[in-house]
Amino acid sequence: MQPELNFITDIALEAGAMLARTQDGDLDVQLKGRADLVTRADKSVEAFLIDQVLQRFPTHAIISEESGSHPGDPEHQWFIDPLDGTLNYAHGLRYYCTTIAYARAGQLQLGVIYSPREQECFTAELGKGAHLNGKAISVSSAEKLEDSLLATGFRATLIDTPRSNYDNFLRLSRIAQGVRRLGSAAMDLAYVACGRLEGFWDIQLSPWDVAASVLITREAGGLAETLYDEGDLLCSPVDILAANARIFAPLKAILNAERGR
Repeated sequence: MQPELNFITDIALEAGAMLARTQDGDLDVQLKGRADLVTRADKSVEAFLIDQVLQRFPTHAIISEESGSHPGDPEHQWFIDPLDGTLNYAHGLRYYCTTIAYARAGQLQLGVIYSPREQECFTAELGKGAHLNGKAISVSSAEKLEDSLLATGFRATLIDTPRSNYDNFLRLSRIAQGVRRLGSAAMDLAYVACGRLEGFWDIQLSPWDVAASVLITREAGGLAETLYDEGDLLCSPVDILAANARIFAPLKAILNAERGR
């Protein structure tokens, strides 16, 4: 049995409400790495979401950020990040979200991203378009990088390596109208989908980071692919690029050229 978008939306809204209620309390922040945090909310909200899915679909497989993989039928996979933007959340910032996606036979079918502080719910169903709070959305119509606002991210574990992403950031900052580092890959991609950003790229993102937002971006008319045509968006950490169709190719060319330096 395949889930319905309404079910995923409902549990995402409840998860977001849980996050918003607890943000100003004792977060019990723990370090997974130098700048990689986990809070009590990450764990409790993830447990809630997994329980909701398994109650309805006990044979399905789940891949989630905090507790890893839950074995099940590989034909039915869920990708769950209870709190994308944990560092923002822990510091009292509003830019974070819950993100949930469902794939059947390796193809994304349903995706939901909910930003509780902004009360914005991005949804998509394969072949049926993308929506923000029930209204259809589409990517930006900007035609040139020079007219584009981009976003990216920096992995804490890559700061001291050649793959830090800083060179990409510096080069594109000189070409685009601007480049932002906002702190939630899922939200950045959702903003590409609704036209607030023209493009987004990042290094070494996990499936739970991008599954829902990739579907939402594509259903909004954008392109979202692995940056260097390497890896699988649903199987392993990958480098990703998303943009409207007009700037995707020139943006990809610049990033590929920078990689070859």
